[in-house]
Amino acid sequence: MRELMPLLIKGTLVTVEIAVYGILLSIVIAGVATALRTAPWRPVRWLGNIYVEIFRGTSLLVQLFWFFFVLPLPPFNLALTPFTVAIVGLGLHYGAYGSEILRGALRSVPGGQYEAAIALNMPASARMRRIVLPQAMINALPPATNLMIELLKGTSLVSLITLSDLTFRARQLDESTFKTAQIFALTLVIYFVLAQVIAFVMRRFERRFSSHVARRAVPGIAK
Repeated sequence: MRELMPLLIKGTLVTVEIAVYGILLSIVIAGVATALRTAPWRPVRWLGNIYVEIFRGTSLLVQLFWFFFVLPLPPFNLALTPFTVAIVGLGLHYGAYGSEILRGALRSVPGGQYEAAIALNMPASARMRRIVLPQAMINALPPATNLMIELLKGTSLVSLITLSDLTFRARQLDESTFKTAQIFALTLVIYFVLAQVIAFVMRRFERRFSSHVARRAVPGIAK
């Protein structure tokens, strides 16, 4: 354990960094893609749908290889560092799934909520911010938590583009020590612990967000 853990911890730190940046980027991309797909203009909706179908319908590993090996070639001539490729690849891939989650959550808001806001002559931006999005987010948070855990597990693929993440370190130690059972057992435990941390944080956030929405929705409850 004393020999194996230091290198595995180094790999874990890389995995955590990639996962955090990848999750943040995927959230931003999911929001932008959902805005495109719900826009009133058909060409804009097509653009959002094309992005989602391409990144949802192709392999994450192939996407990472494409960004890492193809973009530096003509006519693109765009060389990205392995770290950047990992974050961009994960963000684009899981952002497409996140857009589907958010779009479904928006559709789950009862139509009467929209009609009531329109009857109150509420502007579209205020209607979305104060009525639609809070309810949609409550429905979107549980599947979004699952997607974040999937993104964490998807970081194991970045070892194939030369990043020294947790999986890369585990394979490196296995080749040098041949302690396969011990090394990959520790690796499984580390991934499991990281997934539980994400689940715990998101459950806390979901409870606090739900209670905040409830306080705003029910008159007379103290802030």
